[in-house]
Amino acid sequence: MKRTNLVLDEHILERAKSISGINTYSAVVNQALQEFVRRRVFERIDEYASSGVWEGDLAEIRGDIVSESPECGDDAR
Repeated sequence: MKRTNLVLDEHILERAKSISGINTYSAVVNQALQEFVRRRVFERIDEYASSGVWEGDLAEIRGDIVSESPECGDDAR
């Protein structure tokens, strides 16, 4: 953990603490930072999808594709 002094807007900090139900200011700030990073990474997911870094069929790997076998009728899907 990094120990640091921050100057924060006390009204926003209190509101975040109240809304989140988190008991400590440190935990509220850590949660906010985690959410910030998660959102920024998610925003950039399209860049990775069209980058050509990975070539494969995710649906096939996950098993999403249903095989077309004679014993599987249209009602089985």
